[in-house]
Amino acid sequence: MASVRLEDVHKTYPNGHVAARGLDLSIEDGEFVVLVGPSGCGKSTALRIVAGLETPTEGRVWIGDRDCTEVPAQDRDIAMVFQSYALYPHMTIRDNMGFGLRMRRHDAAQIRERVERVAAALGLEEFLDRKPGQLSGGQRQRVALGRAIVREPQAFLFDEPLSNLDARLRVQTRAELRRMHRRLGATMVYVTHDQEEAMTLGDRVAVLNDGILQQYGAPLDVYRRPANRFVAGFVGSPSMNFFEVELRRGDGGPRLAGDALDRALPPGLAERAGAGPFTLGVRPHDVELSPSPETRDGAPEADARGRVDVVEPLGAATLVHVRLSAAGSTDGPEVRAIVPPERAPAEGAWVDVQVRADGLHLFDQATGRRAG
Repeated sequence: MASVRLEDVHKTYPNGHVAARGLDLSIEDGEFVVLVGPSGCGKSTALRIVAGLETPTEGRVWIGDRDCTEVPAQDRDIAMVFQSYALYPHMTIRDNMGFGLRMRRHDAAQIRERVERVAAALGLEEFLDRKPGQLSGGQRQRVALGRAIVREPQAFLFDEPLSNLDARLRVQTRAELRRMHRRLGATMVYVTHDQEEAMTLGDRVAVLNDGILQQYGAPLDVYRRPANRFVAGFVGSPSMNFFEVELRRGDGGPRLAGDALDRALPPGLAERAGAGPFTLGVRPHDVELSPSPETRDGAPEADARGRVDVVEPLGAATLVHVRLSAAGSTDGPEVRAIVPPERAPAEGAWVDVQVRADGLHLFDQATGRRAG
């Protein structure tokens, strides 16, 4: 296996569309890295540049110690799995999986041994003599994975390979991919727009937007300390709540105020943050709700008060949409909270809103970068 490195990669298409802007990305030997972002962010372009299917306008591509920027795709010793299975319908599963090895003139006994070993690892042994049309979508995707694995390349590239599967099969195949990576110790680069796939699969996650790398790190690090407002809003489901706030300093200590929300700010966070103004980010899991009589202004310790607009039961949890009360009006900003089903308020009920102190994320309004 080998490491993969992109150095200051730019990609501009003839129509003027810029798909990559100064992309620097280093993937260690044996690492599973996921490129994630919205449609058009440049993640598939970056993968195709690694594969040799696209040539960067500027920058270099390294696979191991070899500069592969100008090396044709077929000479890079990588295997790519696409969203489409791309299986030959007239061939058996055995022949589909061994096709790449036959094209490289491997010995027949070696092909048979590799195919049968990989088929056993992927649970495909009983299907080797069937045709693709006789298999389910999940089984066909495993065949496509197996065809890549038998080649034993330096790196595996995956371009949204699970998009055609239903929710249940996606979960199963994700687990199979993790087991496969642990067993092979292979370098894997995986593209998806699904943040759940990114969080569960990757050793590290690269978040892209508009061709720019926004943040690169361990999944939980990206979730807990997003580098900017875009990452904070993109990573996490349900998405983060945002409020425009100002930092006010007084005898009672620093406070955040604005958008119908007023709460104390931990001194350490206030010192790191600077002057503001800020955007305050709060994940729904860090919002607590408690009943609030309609006739009072809310509990003294409450950060805000509002009326429940929509309640969405999700099974193990309930998503509650609260319209905050601002200047006596119930037409303030919305906040979303995740609560246990047994504690979910009724639609139309008044609630006090409290944000956990360790759930505050501050972003500079001008730059969007993390402020504290």
